[in-house]
Amino acid sequence: MATMPYVNSQAVFYQQYEQVRRDEVVGILLALFLGGFGIHHFYLRRTGLGILYACFCWTPFPWVLGFIECFFMPGRVREFNAIQAAGIAAALGIGIPMYAPPVNVNVNVPPVPAAAPTYPPQPYSPVTAVVQGDTLVACTKCQKANPAGAKFCSGCGNAL
Repeated sequence: MATMPYVNSQAVFYQQYEQVRRDEVVGILLALFLGGFGIHHFYLRRTGLGILYACFCWTPFPWVLGFIECFFMPGRVREFNAIQAAGIAAALGIGIPMYAPPVNVNVNVPPVPAAAPTYPPQPYSPVTAVVQGDTLVACTKCQKANPAGAKFCSGCGNAL
């Protein structure tokens, strides 16, 4: 229990996260209607940019930038929330509960050959890839090279 000081650390995480998280819609509306004053930057704890916008609010530049930034606010709010979640999880000594570990995306990638490459390299074609070894199988529909254990073609989705 040394790594988890709390009995139910996920409940503590969610409780603290709900207190500090920001809403995307609120960020968009602040940038759209009060962006010239820099209120959307204060909302995301970017005090320096908020003060800069407030100092130049009498010019049209912060208003135009606030309108443009309303389109980027959902991504900025998500980034802010992810940073807050990582900080809370690190303080509790747990992983971030709401994020799953990354999935293996190398499903249809052939294994790396152990031998050194031959020079000059031969041009790639699906037919020569099948002839070189049993690690690749050509699709009958689109002739794309696929790993031997694949059930579907990575190019067209046809069953192999």
